[in-house]
Amino acid sequence: MESNRPLQLNRRQFLLRSTITAGGIIATNLVSKSQVFAQAPAIITSDKMRPAIPYGVASGDISKDSIVIWSRSDRPAKMIVEYSTSESFRNVQRVVGPNALQNSDFTARLYLKNLPPDQQLFYRVIFQDLDYKSTYSAPVKGTFRTPPKSGRDVFFVWGGDTAGQGWGINPDFGGMKIYETMRQLHPDFFIHSGDNIYADGPIQSEVTLDDGTIWKNITTPEKSKVAETLTEYRGNYIYNLLDDNIKRFNAEVPILAQWDDHETTNNWYPGEFLLNDERYTVKDVNLLAKRARQAFLEYLPIGYETNALDKAKIYRSFKHGSLLDIFMLDERTYRGPNTPNRQPVPSKETEMLGRTQIQWLKRQLLSSKATWKVIASDMPLGLIIRDGSTDFEAWANGDGPALGRELEIADLLRFIKNKNIQNVVWLTADVHYAAAHYYDPAKAQFTDFKPFWEFVAGPLNSGTFGPNQLENTFGPQLVFQSLPPGTKANRPPSEGLQFFGGVKIDGNTKVMTVTLRNLVGKIVYSVDLPPEK
Repeated sequence: MESNRPLQLNRRQFLLRSTITAGGIIATNLVSKSQVFAQAPAIITSDKMRPAIPYGVASGDISKDSIVIWSRSDRPAKMIVEYSTSESFRNVQRVVGPNALQNSDFTARLYLKNLPPDQQLFYRVIFQDLDYKSTYSAPVKGTFRTPPKSGRDVFFVWGGDTAGQGWGINPDFGGMKIYETMRQLHPDFFIHSGDNIYADGPIQSEVTLDDGTIWKNITTPEKSKVAETLTEYRGNYIYNLLDDNIKRFNAEVPILAQWDDHETTNNWYPGEFLLNDERYTVKDVNLLAKRARQAFLEYLPIGYETNALDKAKIYRSFKHGSLLDIFMLDERTYRGPNTPNRQPVPSKETEMLGRTQIQWLKRQLLSSKATWKVIASDMPLGLIIRDGSTDFEAWANGDGPALGRELEIADLLRFIKNKNIQNVVWLTADVHYAAAHYYDPAKAQFTDFKPFWEFVAGPLNSGTFGPNQLENTFGPQLVFQSLPPGTKANRPPSEGLQFFGGVKIDGNTKVMTVTLRNLVGKIVYSVDLPPEK
């Protein structure tokens, strides 16, 4: 039965219909040399009537012949991606993606699959209005290079710790310009080793520096307090996307992202209650972590099937040709509580990765055919990181035999040795300085493992801290660190003590060259690692 009620229009619908009936229709083909809009020319009345893409585009989870494309609309809209081997978008391919809806904060992602190897591809994201299907956003472009099958050098960068300790976007400083430094190196991809945001670190408009000058931050309401609501967690990611350096970087460099603690709150673990932190009205960390996880998966280009957000795993692996496999760990979701960490036998309390993730990692390492196996860990193995006066945040608990969480690492290292898995390198961040550590069983308390390297990089526009103390359980030898002992804590980005790492694998010799670089890209340490034979 037909309703007799008058048609209710929202303001945007009323304005658009009024403009159309007034004869204000402009039909245009938004994308030249494309079939996308040939049968449905766009109705453009004003920019306000079109979907907008306020935070740019990003790509991520690049592996073999696939990649994830991410973007965000400013309203309900359908995501469309076009891509081509030509920057002028000749012979364009079109993929219609999901709807960007309010329940995902208007973010959307889609997979591009069956991509040609070793090819620079150009893409553009367009959003189609769901109410007026002939109305489209202006396109926003990005680019990436697919992995080679063999023969080409591979180069990538890594780091962690973005916008922490109150150091946000300072336009006078040039914003988060370490991202521009990394972009100009044209890496194949970027590993973000955790602390993508500091949900527990409010950013104020001004910070007085030691010399009396003022560091000025862009601020937003969501970044002016600790994050507790889903909106506030989302707002932390949006804050970073206000930076032009990050938006340019995201459009050109695929991201492999993992999380650490500050995506939720400092040093968190499942089951924790924030009984002594008066900044929080929500005390249940499990509830905070659920909201934090949703925002993390919404705002980073991480692959998961539509409507499978609750099942999406943060630990995952990626293949980059014959030279490299990358294994991204999740050291938050499955850990036991932070304790004095001296338990003599394994238990739920001593877990860091958890049984399921450890078994997954062992299978992945054992089946890998790549020359190099990079384990991306959001926390270092041998550096002592405390949580209060008695508890420990990471694996290390001080000199001596393997105890507590160290039992998990001992088991993994023994497995790598027994199965003779070659060329395993660990990359990490977390401690806000750069370092190179060589783990030597001849100098260790636990000796049943093959020697290996661990490299630390960061921070990326956060406070500089450190250096931390190394323990002797697994025999780490300090080869390099970017800070002298006694460095004053929380140095601002303006002092230049910001660091990222670079890894190049030679396509012919298969030698891995690891560099640690500062804010302007200067190499402060470099080492060549020949592959095992």
